[in-house]
Amino acid sequence: MKLTTMTQVTIDGVMQGNGATSDDRRNGFERGGWARGWGDNATVTYLNETFQRADAFLFGRRTYELFARAWGSLTVQDVPGWEPVWRALDTRPKYVVSTTLTDPAWSGTTVLSGDPAAAIADLKAQPGGELQVHGSGALIRWLLENDLVDEMTLVVVPVVLGQGARLFPDDGPDLALDVVESRVDSKGVTIQVYRPAGRPRYKTA
Repeated sequence: MKLTTMTQVTIDGVMQGNGATSDDRRNGFERGGWARGWGDNATVTYLNETFQRADAFLFGRRTYELFARAWGSLTVQDVPGWEPVWRALDTRPKYVVSTTLTDPAWSGTTVLSGDPAAAIADLKAQPGGELQVHGSGALIRWLLENDLVDEMTLVVVPVVLGQGARLFPDDGPDLALDVVESRVDSKGVTIQVYRPAGRPRYKTA
């Protein structure tokens, strides 16, 4: 399977608390729900189609718990317009990288509590389409550092928050990216699909 990631971020790179004001209040964060209302019908269709492509999902513990709370107790009648996302999350295998989660309540969940690199390499070696990662910033950074990401999608919402956890920290490893796809919708949301391409080249004196 190809490992792909999808992350909603602001212009200043924040990914914290995109869905609801109460999603993630770590470190005094008060500006949650910033992705609500953005994205036109074409973007909704794109997101639905993306989830439909998944053969399995991979989460970090915090994002898994947010998704389980937001999606795990719903029925298809509760999610008008987002039925493909719900069906994919409800029916496809879910894997969580965690050393503390022991008894996940969301059906179809497997906890990867051992060597994550070996476990994820085994998943990628299985036949299929995509092993998708949504949210899970710390996990995405670790996957990139260990050369386990095949494609990375950023859904960039045109808002600057000025606070909150960012996908990439101030001080981290560098990474070059090849652009696979780029689009912008009628509300200014951009979708950028990248493929990791090693380290950037820097101009010498």
